[in-house]
Amino acid sequence: MNDTEENRTAADGDSSPDGAVIELPDCDLFYVQEGDGPDIVWIPGGDQTCDIYSAQFAAFSPGFRNTSFDPRGVGKAVSRVPPPWSISDFAADCAALIRQVCNPPVVLTGLSMGALIVQEMALSYPELVRIAIPMGTGAIKTGFYREWEEAEIAFAAAGHRLPTDFSETHYAAFSYPSEVLGDDALWERCKPYIAHSYGARDPKMLAAQWQACLEYDSSGRLPDCEVPIHVIAFSQDLQTPPSRGRVVAEAAKHGHFHLLEGLGHCSLFGHRPDVVNACIREIIDRYEPSSSATRG
Repeated sequence: MNDTEENRTAADGDSSPDGAVIELPDCDLFYVQEGDGPDIVWIPGGDQTCDIYSAQFAAFSPGFRNTSFDPRGVGKAVSRVPPPWSISDFAADCAALIRQVCNPPVVLTGLSMGALIVQEMALSYPELVRIAIPMGTGAIKTGFYREWEEAEIAFAAAGHRLPTDFSETHYAAFSYPSEVLGDDALWERCKPYIAHSYGARDPKMLAAQWQACLEYDSSGRLPDCEVPIHVIAFSQDLQTPPSRGRVVAEAAKHGHFHLLEGLGHCSLFGHRPDVVNACIREIIDRYEPSSSATRG
């Protein structure tokens, strides 16, 4: 992947990619779709919009049809039902989208909140999911993992908003590894992704999305899941330490664990998308060997 492809981000230009809207009973979902072939659906994390996956679309569009969407609470999604929302609600939205614009079962992947939606899709809509690839995920929030999110939610739910410069550096520390934070050029390359997600974030909507994550618990159902679940974890992930992902992989009936060294929670955006993309490609190739022959 060249630098131009690797560094594509909505913050660098058009933040409103061409897309379409599907109308569901209680919300409208904005989505983007690109490429031809078997379907990969990319679910954004909390506070992220569908254009965050622009580098992944570029890498996988030769040979795959890529779809992503704005979840409730961010971007162009319009919910006619106010919070609270649950991960089950987000998964129901995703299932409706897949039925309308994809050819299931699909390869389903997502980061953070998106990874929880991936888990729920595999558990509640297994007929729609060929392979589940949750990244930076866990089964249940406990310990520091829970206390940090509770503090963030309480602050945001009260209507407080961090100043933009504070917000960008605060969330960068939770999103990127020391390699990025200690390298000025890498930081300048990754900073637009953080600014795009958190620079002007609505605190009430942040709280609503994060609350859904806080309340989610898949631990009791994973042993009965028939969908292959390939957890991708990052060795320097402060938001979701790798041990949390390993629990998911070990609990799942058909679970697998992939640890990527030196990467942080958001390293697939701007930092090392090539490494993450290669891991995803290798996983898909286990089930769809012909995909290697269709690479651009």
